[in-house]
Amino acid sequence: MDDIRKTVHEYILNEFLPGESPDELTDDTPLITGGVLDSISTLKLVAFLEDRFGVTVEAHEAGVENLDSVGLITRLIQGKKRAA
Repeated sequence: MDDIRKTVHEYILNEFLPGESPDELTDDTPLITGGVLDSISTLKLVAFLEDRFGVTVEAHEAGVENLDSVGLITRLIQGKKRAA
């Protein structure tokens, strides 16, 4: 789990929060509802998750309930990898 969380954390910092302190992005920082991710960046994040972790994120899964924080994203990817 920690590898998934760390990878997602680093990607979001590098792609969507360049120059921000890594400490500012916690597992609970709101990404979509907090304005970090818009619709285009959310699609970019989904593409990264699918490529990096070899999973498929269905359209109904690509919303606030699964992608609004590093913690939620980590749980989504863990669940998909377990189910595979």
